[in-house]
Amino acid sequence: MPLPFPPQHVQVLRALLHYTVNKELRRGRVLHARILRNGFFSFTHIANAFINLYTKCGHFAEANLVFDNIVHKDVISWNCLINAFSQQQAYASSHVMRLFRRMMACTTLPNAHTFTGVFTASSNLSDASAGRMAHALAVKTAWSDDVFVASSLLNLYCKTGLVAEARELFDEMPVRNVVSWATMISGYASKEFAYEAFQLFELLRHEKESDNEKEFVITSVLSALTSHVFVDTGRQVHSLAMKNGGVCFVSVGNALVTMYSKCGSLEDALKTFELSGNKNSITWSAMVTGFAQSGDADKALKLFYDMHRSGVLPTEYTLVGVINACSDACAIVEGRQMHGYSLKLGYELQLYVMSALVDMYAKCGSIGDARNGFEYIQQPDVVLWTSIITGYVQNGDYEGAMNLYGKMQMGRVIPNDLTMASVLKACSSLVALDQGKQMHAGIIKYGFSLEVPIGSALSAMYAKCGSLDDGCRIFWRMPSRDVISWNAMISGLSQNGRGIEALKLFEEMCSEGTKPDSVTFVNLLSACSHMGLVERGWVYFKMMFDEFNIAPTVEHYACMVDILSRAGQLNEAKEFIESATVDHGLCLWRILLGACKNHRNYYLGAYAGEKLMELGSPESSAYVLLSSIYTALGKWEDVERVRGLMKTRGVTKEPGCSWIELKSLTHVFVVGDNMHPQIEEIRLALKLLTKLMKDEGYQPLLDPLLPKIISDDLKDQEGSDEIQLRVCGGC
Repeated sequence: MPLPFPPQHVQVLRALLHYTVNKELRRGRVLHARILRNGFFSFTHIANAFINLYTKCGHFAEANLVFDNIVHKDVISWNCLINAFSQQQAYASSHVMRLFRRMMACTTLPNAHTFTGVFTASSNLSDASAGRMAHALAVKTAWSDDVFVASSLLNLYCKTGLVAEARELFDEMPVRNVVSWATMISGYASKEFAYEAFQLFELLRHEKESDNEKEFVITSVLSALTSHVFVDTGRQVHSLAMKNGGVCFVSVGNALVTMYSKCGSLEDALKTFELSGNKNSITWSAMVTGFAQSGDADKALKLFYDMHRSGVLPTEYTLVGVINACSDACAIVEGRQMHGYSLKLGYELQLYVMSALVDMYAKCGSIGDARNGFEYIQQPDVVLWTSIITGYVQNGDYEGAMNLYGKMQMGRVIPNDLTMASVLKACSSLVALDQGKQMHAGIIKYGFSLEVPIGSALSAMYAKCGSLDDGCRIFWRMPSRDVISWNAMISGLSQNGRGIEALKLFEEMCSEGTKPDSVTFVNLLSACSHMGLVERGWVYFKMMFDEFNIAPTVEHYACMVDILSRAGQLNEAKEFIESATVDHGLCLWRILLGACKNHRNYYLGAYAGEKLMELGSPESSAYVLLSSIYTALGKWEDVERVRGLMKTRGVTKEPGCSWIELKSLTHVFVVGDNMHPQIEEIRLALKLLTKLMKDEGYQPLLDPLLPKIISDDLKDQEGSDEIQLRVCGGC
């Protein structure tokens, strides 16, 4: 049988194949130079072999140069470049599409290898439109029935989220291999369609029993089981893998550890992890991340220490899991160590790691370090923007969060649902209704639905800003409501004087099957306090533990003390405080002290005040109130003693602060502050207002129970008119 090429060509091709397999680029270049000198390079099959050598060695520029110098390109020439670039990142995949268009312009007919490369590149680009055009051409050229082409197209549709189209294609495939089945199951898993994934896996078991031993089919179906309701299904797959010997594969062991972790069965995950004979970085990462996501940060950090000691280098995903564990535990020291370790491993520009670090620093209260980490990345993505904005909100810098969101908009970064939820929370805390409405318009503009968390944040914003009707409309338009949504609405109704509606909403919440949490009962007790419903308050307080097994916290005790105090049952409140089983510190006595002053029960108030003095209260209000009570009782020695304690302990009264929003500009006023740019005009307006009040016969309302010594201090200062206005205005 004659050789397809001359003998000298066969020798060259064999040498090139050897160099390609062993990636001996230097020797390949020497041969390339010799070929150019001898003139063999005009043969297309030899040029194709050199393209294959350069692409396999990662030198794509040289491969392109060889390709461009081929006079008579055949389909193999195009396929060498298309398939090589399709395996690279998105920027290389876009080059594949340009090559494919050039190939069509040159009237070179594609084959199965061409379509496989084009579909793979389209999936890397997450661009189904280009893939659809190639699909039409594959049908026209009769290559769509090829199992490898169809499997690549199936992968494209699954990766771009077109799972329904993928299933239609899957059902129409004349021949399916195990890769086709695994791809379709993975597509369902990526959309969290666990039932569909498992049904397809069952169908595979009945059609091709031998394919059950393929590890990537088992890992595909395990990746779909991510909820606690599927843990028993996961155990069945685990048993099947053991029966067929699949657990010997590292990928299957990793998938089992991940599945058990995501399903909340950490004991099974840990047993599987310990029985894994060949652990790699993914195995360790799955277990570390499982502990971190379940809230067991200490075990996650300890396991990472064991991983480090065993010599296994972590991946970026492992680092993200450990950093998240540091966030949950507020372990700033360990978090800084992880930051240094990630820099040492070269992950300082990895967006996932940097986002986790920013989140960690923000949750640990180190917002300056979080901002430094954020600014280190030149082009932050939406995840990083969301991390820093959420960090500002969590640390109470709501204005800073709003400013960052404005910069994000200027950078034309489209927010996600978590971004909008954080910004809405900032608007709620600032009671900035106009800005909240702008955020609502942005939600409509970007096409977000009223699912959780956006629906909850939006209804809470309207409720906290006093626009309860709008809040209720948003709340009832939500397709589904979690306990946070119910809590936000109950709280809004309670705080805006609509306590009866808040209590009715709680009944509806229970009737819909949503289980209340501790925050729910704080809101209910607060509503009872505002309406003076003592008996109803006792019912809810006992209901917590009796019906829902929720242990009362300091917040619930504080609400009950407030309920009793507002109703004038001060002695009952005192007995309730002294019988409390939680460590309440200063909180409960402070509430009772204020109530005693309002109800003029000075002796009980003195008792509560002295309790606060014994506990070393750092708040000036306690000293002022106790001084007021002793003044009313005429105990001047005790007044001097309380004032002396206040000075000795370095307790100072915080200046009052008020703000007002005018024409989208917020004006802040602080007692004694002279920094406002229009301070002179404000002082002039205050003096004119004081004069008008006096002319009309009004007198500033000074609290008759203010301590004599504080009143004397006010009288000694200059500008008494201005001082009186401050006292009257509540600043």
